[in-house]
Amino acid sequence: MKGKSPPPPPPQKKPRPFLPPSSLLPALRAVISRSHEGPGEMGKAVNVPKDDQEKMKELFKINQFNLMASDMIALNRSLPDVRLDGCKTKLYPDDLPNTSIVIVFHNEAWSTLLRTVHSVINRSPRHLLVEVLLVDDASERDFLKKKLENYVRSLEVPVRILRMEQRSGLIRARLRGAAATKGQVITFLDAHCECTVGWLEPLLARIKEDRTSVVCPIIDVISDETFEYMAGSDMTYGGFNWKLNFRWYSVPQREMDRRKGDRTLPVRTPTMAGGLFSIDKTYFEEIGSYDPGMDIWGGENLEMSFRIWQCGGSLEIVTCSHVGHVFRKATPYSFPGGTGQVISKNNRRLAEVWMDDFKDFFYIISPGVMRVDYGDVSSRKDLREALKCKPFSWYLENIYPDSQIPRRYYSLGEIRNVETNQCVDNMGRKENEKVGFFNCHGMGGNQVFSYTADKEIRTDDLCLDVSRINGPVVMLKCHHMKGNQMFEYDAERLTLLHVNSNQCLDMPSEEDKMVPTLRDCNGSRAQQWLLRNMTLSV
Repeated sequence: MKGKSPPPPPPQKKPRPFLPPSSLLPALRAVISRSHEGPGEMGKAVNVPKDDQEKMKELFKINQFNLMASDMIALNRSLPDVRLDGCKTKLYPDDLPNTSIVIVFHNEAWSTLLRTVHSVINRSPRHLLVEVLLVDDASERDFLKKKLENYVRSLEVPVRILRMEQRSGLIRARLRGAAATKGQVITFLDAHCECTVGWLEPLLARIKEDRTSVVCPIIDVISDETFEYMAGSDMTYGGFNWKLNFRWYSVPQREMDRRKGDRTLPVRTPTMAGGLFSIDKTYFEEIGSYDPGMDIWGGENLEMSFRIWQCGGSLEIVTCSHVGHVFRKATPYSFPGGTGQVISKNNRRLAEVWMDDFKDFFYIISPGVMRVDYGDVSSRKDLREALKCKPFSWYLENIYPDSQIPRRYYSLGEIRNVETNQCVDNMGRKENEKVGFFNCHGMGGNQVFSYTADKEIRTDDLCLDVSRINGPVVMLKCHHMKGNQMFEYDAERLTLLHVNSNQCLDMPSEEDKMVPTLRDCNGSRAQQWLLRNMTLSV
């Protein structure tokens, strides 16, 4: 349907008056033919009949989502309006910049790809939508060739298909698509998305206000099993851990305060997930688009996030824009050279160019990446120089003070017990489990801890935490509030005093030889710890 999709019941019975006359007929047809009763309408879950479950499981393997459920749903299904109430009444200028949509696909399912395209066309004001560019990254499926070309020819918005000669990966395919766009703004989407009512105007309005703002919608979840549409939260934003994995974290209080509690205002986010965003086309080119030396996929979102912030732009989640995305538990694609290798190479490139000495956190916790050849980054370093970009310490201080990588720290490395010559070890355990103790191996990884200026002992996003006398010492999410996570290191006595209990970190007891304990401080060698790479200047 043109203009806007109908809100939840009662269904809208007539087209919105602002639709241009030429589009009234198809819009009217869409309203009349639209039934809220079909499978998946209004974003409801689709349940496949019992008899078809076996076939459903087979088909699931093709794209790593429930293809049978997707194929049961209309290509122009209705969705609920999940926006905050304050977003529904916002008015936007008439003269917003227009946009080209770039969607890269590789062996995508017919129904998810075309539902993405239909949702873009049906829920975007026609005058703002220049074209949709589908970039085919060397798909092998027949229906994505002639059949697709014939289908998109009949759509009321120009849809062009660009074909990559050989499998090139998301990054290079997006660069090819971006170069071919005619719109003032480039909007990147994935090939299994659904745009909701009013998704586009707030993105373009923010870019009109400031062409150096790069904007993302709230990414809603489309279930990979039932295709149910579930609203994403406006209270999470993008961060990353020491391994340079993108992670969602709660929006901190300081960001709520900056917006004076108005949740309809954009959230400044340290990083973006990377699949869905809009950017002014000339700014995209000025800021260095993507790193063309990166392969396939992975790491490009953090590289771009650091670059935008460090080089004077801003990265925001526009909370009035909602786009759904099918989140899969596994990838259906194979990568030349294997995923691990590719992502390690890309992460090394971004660490070398943008992270300054803070790259040590990445290297020490993932020691294997040092063996990966990351190619030549001189042109990206030249770009950083030419754009007069700020240091990574500025980014940590001003954009991401709650980062898992501490802006200031005393040590980064092993914590070795003087008496036993063994090391504190996280044993690959998770939150709320006890920290371990093991023979020192000097390989980094699970034996890497940072003693920070906040006096935390942290390994990535977990901090040593003690909530009662004599322990146990567990790993909990770092909360930056000191309290049970505060340890005073005495560089002369070599002791780690847990301030709240006034006890010292001690070697394991007889009962459990694998877990360090807390005991009353007694000056023994069992309570002495050598912090590797200890520096007294923060």
